[in-house]
Amino acid sequence: MSIWEYANPKKFIETAGRILPVLLPLAMGFLLIGLVWGFFFTPEDYKQGATVKIMFLHVPAAMMAINAWGMMLVASLIWIIRRHHVSALAARAAAPVGLTFTLIALVTGALWGQPMWGTWWEWDPRLTSFLILLLFYLGYIALWQAVENPDTAADLTGLLCVVGSVFALLSRYAVKFWNQGLHQDSTILKVGEKDPLDPAYYWPLIFCLIGIVLLFLALVLIGTVTEIRLRRLAVIEARERQEA
Repeated sequence: MSIWEYANPKKFIETAGRILPVLLPLAMGFLLIGLVWGFFFTPEDYKQGATVKIMFLHVPAAMMAINAWGMMLVASLIWIIRRHHVSALAARAAAPVGLTFTLIALVTGALWGQPMWGTWWEWDPRLTSFLILLLFYLGYIALWQAVENPDTAADLTGLLCVVGSVFALLSRYAVKFWNQGLHQDSTILKVGEKDPLDPAYYWPLIFCLIGIVLLFLALVLIGTVTEIRLRRLAVIEARERQEA
Protein backbone atom coordinates (compact mmCIF):
# COMPACT_ATOMS: atom_id res chain seq x y z
CA MET A 1 0.00 0.00 0.00
CA SER A 2 1.35 3.40 -1.00
CA ILE A 3 0.73 6.64 0.90
CA TRP A 4 -0.15 8.24 -2.44
CA GLU A 5 -3.36 6.19 -2.51
CA TYR A 6 -4.78 8.73 -0.07
CA ALA A 7 -4.33 11.46 -2.68
CA ASN A 8 -7.50 10.01 -4.15
CA PRO A 9 -10.35 12.11 -2.67
CA LYS A 10 -12.71 9.13 -2.35
CA LYS A 11 -10.07 7.06 -0.57
CA PHE A 12 -9.23 9.96 1.71
CA ILE A 13 -12.87 10.52 2.72
CA GLU A 14 -13.38 6.81 3.42
CA THR A 15 -10.22 6.64 5.54
CA ALA A 16 -11.11 9.80 7.46
CA GLY A 17 -14.54 8.34 8.17
CA ARG A 18 -12.92 5.32 9.82
CA ILE A 19 -10.31 7.29 11.78
CA LEU A 20 -12.38 10.19 13.15
CA PRO A 21 -14.70 8.16 15.43
CA VAL A 22 -11.58 6.96 17.26
CA LEU A 23 -9.41 10.05 16.94
CA LEU A 24 -11.87 12.62 18.32
CA PRO A 25 -12.68 10.77 21.59
CA LEU A 26 -8.96 10.09 22.13
CA ALA A 27 -8.13 13.75 21.59
CA MET A 28 -10.83 14.97 23.96
CA GLY A 29 -9.92 12.34 26.54
CA PHE A 30 -6.21 13.19 26.64
CA LEU A 31 -6.92 16.92 26.62
CA LEU A 32 -9.56 16.73 29.34
CA ILE A 33 -7.39 14.57 31.60
CA GLY A 34 -4.37 16.82 31.06
CA LEU A 35 -6.20 20.08 31.71
CA VAL A 36 -8.10 18.83 34.77
CA TRP A 37 -4.96 17.21 36.18
CA GLY A 38 -2.88 20.29 35.45
CA PHE A 39 -5.24 23.01 36.67
CA PHE A 40 -6.74 21.25 39.70
CA PHE A 41 -4.25 18.65 40.92
CA THR A 42 -0.82 20.25 40.57
CA PRO A 43 0.81 22.48 43.21
CA GLU A 44 1.45 26.17 42.79
CA ASP A 45 4.97 27.11 41.79
CA TYR A 46 7.07 28.70 44.53
CA LYS A 47 7.94 31.62 42.24
CA GLN A 48 5.04 31.92 39.79
CA GLY A 49 2.19 30.77 42.00
CA ALA A 50 -0.97 29.57 40.27
CA THR A 51 -0.10 31.40 37.03
CA VAL A 52 2.32 28.60 36.14
CA LYS A 53 -0.71 26.45 35.30
CA ILE A 54 -1.33 28.55 32.20
CA MET A 55 1.44 26.42 30.67
CA PHE A 56 -0.99 23.51 30.23
CA LEU A 57 -2.81 25.50 27.57
CA HIS A 58 -0.10 27.90 26.40
CA VAL A 59 2.69 25.43 25.67
CA PRO A 60 0.63 22.92 23.61
CA ALA A 61 -1.06 25.74 21.68
CA ALA A 62 2.29 27.41 20.91
CA MET A 63 3.92 24.16 19.79
CA MET A 64 0.95 23.25 17.61
CA ALA A 65 0.81 26.72 16.06
CA ILE A 66 4.33 26.21 14.75
CA ASN A 67 3.91 22.55 13.80
CA ALA A 68 0.65 23.31 12.00
CA TRP A 69 2.54 25.63 9.67
CA GLY A 70 5.11 22.87 9.20
CA MET A 71 2.33 20.48 8.17
CA MET A 72 1.00 23.12 5.77
CA LEU A 73 4.49 23.47 4.28
CA VAL A 74 4.78 19.73 3.62
CA ALA A 75 1.29 19.57 2.12
CA SER A 76 1.97 22.64 -0.04
CA LEU A 77 5.24 21.18 -1.35
CA ILE A 78 3.43 17.95 -2.24
CA TRP A 79 0.92 20.03 -4.20
CA ILE A 80 3.62 22.05 -5.96
CA ILE A 81 5.68 18.96 -6.86
CA ARG A 82 3.06 16.25 -7.44
CA ARG A 83 -0.14 18.29 -8.00
CA HIS A 84 -2.27 16.26 -5.58
CA HIS A 85 -5.39 18.29 -4.85
CA VAL A 86 -6.02 16.61 -1.47
CA SER A 87 -2.69 17.88 -0.15
CA ALA A 88 -3.52 21.47 -1.16
CA LEU A 89 -6.93 21.19 0.48
CA ALA A 90 -5.36 19.70 3.62
CA ALA A 91 -3.04 22.71 3.86
CA ARG A 92 -6.03 25.02 3.44
CA ALA A 93 -7.97 23.15 6.14
CA ALA A 94 -5.04 23.34 8.56
CA ALA A 95 -4.67 27.14 8.31
CA PRO A 96 -7.69 28.18 10.45
CA VAL A 97 -6.74 25.59 13.06
CA GLY A 98 -3.15 26.86 13.17
CA LEU A 99 -4.40 30.44 13.35
CA THR A 100 -6.59 29.56 16.34
CA PHE A 101 -3.69 27.92 18.16
CA THR A 102 -1.49 30.95 17.44
CA LEU A 103 -4.12 33.29 18.90
CA ILE A 104 -4.48 31.06 21.98
CA ALA A 105 -0.71 31.02 22.42
CA LEU A 106 -0.44 34.82 22.18
CA VAL A 107 -3.35 35.50 24.56
CA THR A 108 -2.29 32.94 27.17
CA GLY A 109 1.29 34.12 26.82
CA ALA A 110 0.19 37.66 27.65
CA LEU A 111 -1.81 36.41 30.64
CA TRP A 112 1.19 34.43 31.86
CA GLY A 113 3.73 37.11 31.06
CA GLN A 114 2.03 40.07 32.75
CA PRO A 115 2.52 38.90 36.37
CA MET A 116 5.96 37.41 35.56
CA TRP A 117 7.45 40.19 33.41
CA GLY A 118 5.27 43.10 34.52
CA THR A 119 4.01 43.71 30.99
CA TRP A 120 1.40 42.23 28.65
CA TRP A 121 3.74 42.46 25.66
CA GLU A 122 7.45 42.68 25.03
CA TRP A 123 9.22 42.82 21.67
CA ASP A 124 10.98 39.63 22.59
CA PRO A 125 12.43 37.65 19.60
CA ARG A 126 10.05 34.72 20.04
CA LEU A 127 6.99 36.88 20.71
CA THR A 128 7.72 39.09 17.72
CA SER A 129 8.25 36.14 15.36
CA PHE A 130 5.02 34.62 16.68
CA LEU A 131 3.13 37.80 15.90
CA ILE A 132 4.54 37.76 12.36
CA LEU A 133 3.52 34.11 12.06
CA LEU A 134 -0.02 35.15 13.00
CA LEU A 135 0.00 37.70 10.17
CA PHE A 136 1.18 35.01 7.75
CA TYR A 137 -1.72 32.78 8.82
CA LEU A 138 -4.14 35.64 8.14
CA GLY A 139 -2.51 36.38 4.79
CA TYR A 140 -2.60 32.71 3.80
CA ILE A 141 -6.32 32.40 4.54
CA ALA A 142 -7.09 35.71 2.83
CA LEU A 143 -5.15 34.67 -0.29
CA TRP A 144 -7.18 31.48 -0.61
CA GLN A 145 -10.35 33.57 -0.46
CA ALA A 146 -9.13 36.26 -2.85
CA VAL A 147 -8.05 34.06 -5.78
CA GLU A 148 -10.95 32.58 -7.72
CA ASN A 149 -9.12 29.79 -9.55
CA PRO A 150 -8.43 27.06 -6.95
CA ASP A 151 -5.26 25.75 -8.60
CA THR A 152 -3.80 29.24 -8.85
CA ALA A 153 -4.77 29.88 -5.23
CA ALA A 154 -3.04 26.65 -4.20
CA ASP A 155 0.12 27.69 -6.09
CA LEU A 156 0.24 31.17 -4.54
CA THR A 157 -0.56 30.02 -1.01
CA GLY A 158 2.03 27.27 -1.37
CA LEU A 159 4.70 29.86 -2.14
CA LEU A 160 3.50 32.00 0.76
CA CYS A 161 3.74 28.96 3.01
CA VAL A 162 7.37 28.44 2.03
CA VAL A 163 8.20 32.07 2.86
CA GLY A 164 6.24 31.96 6.12
CA SER A 165 8.15 28.86 7.20
CA VAL A 166 11.12 31.11 7.95
CA PHE A 167 9.08 32.77 10.70
CA ALA A 168 7.72 29.42 11.91
CA LEU A 169 11.36 28.35 12.31
CA LEU A 170 12.22 31.58 14.09
CA SER A 171 9.25 31.10 16.43
CA ARG A 172 10.55 27.68 17.37
CA TYR A 173 14.24 28.53 17.78
CA ALA A 174 14.26 32.26 18.51
CA VAL A 175 15.60 31.77 22.03
CA LYS A 176 18.49 29.69 20.67
CA PHE A 177 19.27 32.13 17.85
CA TRP A 178 19.35 35.19 20.14
CA ASN A 179 20.70 34.94 23.67
CA GLN A 180 18.47 37.77 24.80
CA GLY A 181 14.81 38.45 25.46
CA LEU A 182 12.49 37.49 28.27
CA HIS A 183 11.17 34.23 26.86
CA GLN A 184 12.84 31.12 28.25
CA ASP A 185 13.97 28.10 26.22
CA SER A 186 11.92 24.89 26.18
CA THR A 187 12.28 22.65 29.24
CA ILE A 188 9.91 19.85 28.24
CA LEU A 189 12.64 17.55 26.92
CA LYS A 190 15.15 18.39 29.67
CA VAL A 191 14.26 15.60 32.10
CA GLY A 192 17.51 14.55 33.76
CA GLU A 193 19.26 17.79 32.81
CA LYS A 194 19.88 20.90 34.86
CA ASP A 195 16.67 22.79 35.74
CA PRO A 196 14.23 20.30 34.17
CA LEU A 197 10.47 20.69 34.33
CA ASP A 198 9.15 19.34 37.63
CA PRO A 199 7.47 15.91 37.20
CA ALA A 200 4.36 17.32 38.88
CA TYR A 201 3.90 19.53 35.82
CA TYR A 202 5.60 17.34 33.24
CA TRP A 203 3.11 14.48 32.97
CA PRO A 204 -0.13 16.50 32.80
CA LEU A 205 1.60 18.68 30.22
CA ILE A 206 2.43 15.58 28.16
CA PHE A 207 -1.25 14.59 28.26
CA CYS A 208 -2.21 18.08 27.06
CA LEU A 209 0.35 17.93 24.26
CA ILE A 210 -0.91 14.56 23.04
CA GLY A 211 -4.49 15.80 23.24
CA ILE A 212 -3.72 18.95 21.23
CA VAL A 213 -1.88 16.99 18.53
CA LEU A 214 -4.74 14.50 18.18
CA LEU A 215 -7.28 17.34 18.16
CA PHE A 216 -5.33 19.10 15.42
CA LEU A 217 -5.26 15.94 13.30
CA ALA A 218 -8.99 15.41 13.80
CA LEU A 219 -9.85 19.01 12.89
CA VAL A 220 -7.65 18.88 9.79
CA LEU A 221 -9.28 15.64 8.66
CA ILE A 222 -12.74 17.17 9.14
CA GLY A 223 -11.70 20.34 7.36
CA THR A 224 -10.09 18.49 4.45
CA VAL A 225 -13.15 16.30 3.92
CA THR A 226 -15.30 19.45 3.96
CA GLU A 227 -13.02 21.16 1.42
CA ILE A 228 -13.15 18.12 -0.89
CA ARG A 229 -16.94 18.09 -0.79
CA LEU A 230 -17.15 21.84 -1.38
CA ARG A 231 -14.81 21.46 -4.36
CA ARG A 232 -17.01 18.71 -5.78
CA LEU A 233 -20.10 20.85 -5.26
CA ALA A 234 -18.46 23.78 -7.05
CA VAL A 235 -17.59 21.55 -10.02
CA ILE A 236 -21.18 20.25 -10.21
CA GLU A 237 -22.59 23.78 -10.08
CA ALA A 238 -20.17 24.94 -12.79
CA ARG A 239 -21.26 22.09 -15.06
CA GLU A 240 -24.93 22.88 -14.49
CA ARG A 241 -24.35 26.53 -15.40
CA GLN A 242 -22.61 25.49 -18.62
CA GLU A 243 -25.44 23.14 -19.56
CA ALA A 244 -28.15 25.69 -18.76
